[in-house]
Amino acid sequence: MQDYGLVSIITPTWGCAKFIGETIKSIQAQTYQNWELLIQDDCSIDNTDKVVETYAEADLRIKYECNLKNSGAAITRNNALRRAKGRWIAFLDADDLWLPEKLEHQLKFMVKNDYAFTYHDYTEMSEEGKDLGVYISGIKKVSEFDMYTCCWPGCLAVMYDGEKIGLIQIKDIKKNNDTAMWLKVVKKSPCYLLKENLARYRRRAVSITPKPLYKRIWAHYPLFHVAEEMSPVRATFWVCMNVIGNAYKKMFYVKKI
Repeated sequence: MQDYGLVSIITPTWGCAKFIGETIKSIQAQTYQNWELLIQDDCSIDNTDKVVETYAEADLRIKYECNLKNSGAAITRNNALRRAKGRWIAFLDADDLWLPEKLEHQLKFMVKNDYAFTYHDYTEMSEEGKDLGVYISGIKKVSEFDMYTCCWPGCLAVMYDGEKIGLIQIKDIKKNNDTAMWLKVVKKSPCYLLKENLARYRRRAVSITPKPLYKRIWAHYPLFHVAEEMSPVRATFWVCMNVIGNAYKKMFYVKKI
């Protein structure tokens, strides 16, 4: 197999001791083995550190670090990104899973087409790991405008070329911080879709608890006003555009299988 260079895998975690072992195993099962796993713990109060330690002692590619204080997902990803040594940057949250050919196929796709920023399809599973029969895809080419209207890539599906994109750091917002990161990357390169299912997203009970609609909508406001430094009027406009964009994605690109 061709060696495309080192892949730095960014895995922020908080309270995922129950799942992180399975996540690590899905990375170790990759057909492409030139990677480093950067686990950044946001001061978990369970035994996440002990679970990771058992894997890290046996596999030196697994590197664990804990924040000095609980800081939220945005700062945790920033901290992990500053540790990255690889050309390629990929993301996998501590409760999600990759299929074995994820890295190999995505790297081939990027190198063959000279793409700097890509994502792929994935499916959803329950908290217990049962297939939910939900298949999530997206548009073939995500422009900056497209990313403003909807967060097309799932975090577990993204990879970018760090040599072309450079170090990405985002502002400290509590919600939609993954979108804030993709907005920074897409300003440097469009995001291209690899039309293949290569991952499984775990839909946990804490992530499906219904919230009032207005709270879900206005959670996007800090993304545009704080992270993107827009005026209140512009930020409100893009919040409204997101309502339309997310409805469009759900209607045409989220399928029951």
